[in-house]
Amino acid sequence: MLDRDSHGLASALGGDVIDECRGRLGDISWFKTTWQHSGAGTGFATWTTKKGVEIECVVKLPVGYREYHWTKRLGLVHEDDWERSAALSLPTPRVLAAGYELGGHDFAWIVMERFKNPPLASSIDASSMWEIFEAAAEFQAAAVLEEIVDPKKCPDDPDWSAQLGKAIKEVESHDMEHADRWFKAIERVQENLGVFADMWINRSIDTWCHHDLHGRNAMRRISNNPEVHGRCALIDLAMIAPGHWVEDALYIERLHWGHEDLLFGINPVETLGRCRESLGLPVEADSEELADVRRVLMSATCPNFLRTEGDQLYLNAALERLECLLGAFLG
Repeated sequence: MLDRDSHGLASALGGDVIDECRGRLGDISWFKTTWQHSGAGTGFATWTTKKGVEIECVVKLPVGYREYHWTKRLGLVHEDDWERSAALSLPTPRVLAAGYELGGHDFAWIVMERFKNPPLASSIDASSMWEIFEAAAEFQAAAVLEEIVDPKKCPDDPDWSAQLGKAIKEVESHDMEHADRWFKAIERVQENLGVFADMWINRSIDTWCHHDLHGRNAMRRISNNPEVHGRCALIDLAMIAPGHWVEDALYIERLHWGHEDLLFGINPVETLGRCRESLGLPVEADSEELADVRRVLMSATCPNFLRTEGDQLYLNAALERLECLLGAFLG
């Protein structure tokens, strides 16, 4: 169920959405998903085309600017083209209608396709894991054609020096397992931070990255068209921002540290690179080295996130990865 505030907002504005859709959108049944924390209202409804065809859809409001911008730009489909191959091949949700005002207020809203299947994370295997990377490459290809990447919109990098200093204090204050190894590894990163930080900061910023790539944000379409049945699409586009393409691969990789068996032997950076190459997107020769630099920085600051990433298997894997990479970089 929706919390009281979200339910009131959705109920108050739902009629305005229906009015904006000029008779195409039916009554909305509001709900709150277990992963929603923003207070946004989400509901099921039915869209009726001019030809009388009913399309099951999802209504979402209010929607943040970035999610509205990208969901609409990448997914807007005319209802007559809804079941055509091009629409069914989109790597993001198909969109029937969208707007940025309701009842005279600045409330963005979207009416988009309803996925019948659960997220791929519910039954992940090697095949579906590969599909996630295919969809990520297709998304990156579609986004860069839709809008030129502006490096100025790239999120600021953390203050790595401050983060490493904090990590030392976290290891000490929590009496972490393998504390001596953590101290030694983090101190080596501190001593060579200029090299690592410069390599990362000077990376190419030429890709619109999803920045939240994982199995819960990947959905498989059901279609009567055998050529595109089962195609994977990425949802939750609220964190899209410029970056280097390896960032999406490393995001999902890091989530599986300590649980690498759930990657089914797939190397995320290598796999996303191959998917990009198949679409004619660039894959730099030093991509793996750049990925290793980011792995060093991520693993060295893991102690800062004990409340959310305190699983011991995860921490042990991060430490082992950090020590191995430092050995490779520094000897």
